[in-house]
Amino acid sequence: MDAAEIISRAAGYLNPTERGDRTSGGVATALLTKDGTLFYGVCIDTISGMGFCAEHAAAAAMLTAGQSEVAMVVAVTRDDDGLSVLPPCGRCREFLYQIDDRNLDAQVVLGPDTVATLADLLPERQARPVPST
Repeated sequence: MDAAEIISRAAGYLNPTERGDRTSGGVATALLTKDGTLFYGVCIDTISGMGFCAEHAAAAAMLTAGQSEVAMVVAVTRDDDGLSVLPPCGRCREFLYQIDDRNLDAQVVLGPDTVATLADLLPERQARPVPST
């Protein structure tokens, strides 16, 4: 799957909804696993800070299905200028890394012609402690 296709797949899940001071669906993510399965998620924004990013929702679906290794991920939104690709926030970058160390090799789509690895986006990450035996 290339960047354009995964962007298009994610865009199909955009469904901005407002309920009072809460919003959801304004950002959608498509997450492709190493075995070729696609998982999707949308953001949920609440005033109390209890919401979460679209990447978290897609990762939760992936983990629920018993998988953890990401091949490619993208987040998209739509505004007056059209469809835009969003880079994952720092929390989402770290979250994907902490789910599975192998995700450092995941391709993160930053635009139709721009892809970086998660490792590229986490250059100063801390080494994870090794459990004592």
